[in-house]
Amino acid sequence: MSRGGREKTSDVPERRCIVTGDVQPKAGLVRFVLGPDGVIYPDLAEKLPGRGIWVTAEREAIDKAAAKGLFARAAKAPAKVPENLADMVEDGLAHRVVELISLVRKSGRAVVGFEKVKGWLAEGRARVLFQASDGSDRGKGKLWTPEGGRWFGCLTSSELGLAFGRDHAIHGALAAGGLTRRVIDEAARLAGMRKQDGGKPALKDTKTA
Repeated sequence: MSRGGREKTSDVPERRCIVTGDVQPKAGLVRFVLGPDGVIYPDLAEKLPGRGIWVTAEREAIDKAAAKGLFARAAKAPAKVPENLADMVEDGLAHRVVELISLVRKSGRAVVGFEKVKGWLAEGRARVLFQASDGSDRGKGKLWTPEGGRWFGCLTSSELGLAFGRDHAIHGALAAGGLTRRVIDEAARLAGMRKQDGGKPALKDTKTA
């Protein structure tokens, strides 16, 4: 039985958002802790000591928690909230996604560039498709979401380029296995923070699939 009183259908860890009151998988939430100095800090790696305070990974939810004094209520103690807390979370998540993609690339499980990505999609090797939020819709529309996989448009071309060791990139693909699962989890949280999926999702092109 979950905290919300409903039957649990999996072993996925769940936590309650202090803003919405909803119980949901941790992958969709951000953990915060009250530091010894009485300041609220985001704990994106979920390793800091102290009682975790969980908020849905959305800028509006974090801003509401700060404005309504919900962090202090959850901590049961005075809590100072940085004015740029949502920015701290967004920047931290973007950094984590870029670093993780870079590690996947170094392990040989990722490719960048339209033709290479298209090849992986056609061969069924791609598990995740990344397309830069500031790339042209026309170019992005020529590729498609991997069957049974995920698509993200939450990184800019400079961020995606950084992940692949170049100045800019529009298309990148990750294979299954390794750190790809972690990339998916972190990218999903970043997409929630940015309320951005890169515009219209890439659609399967029946002529090239």
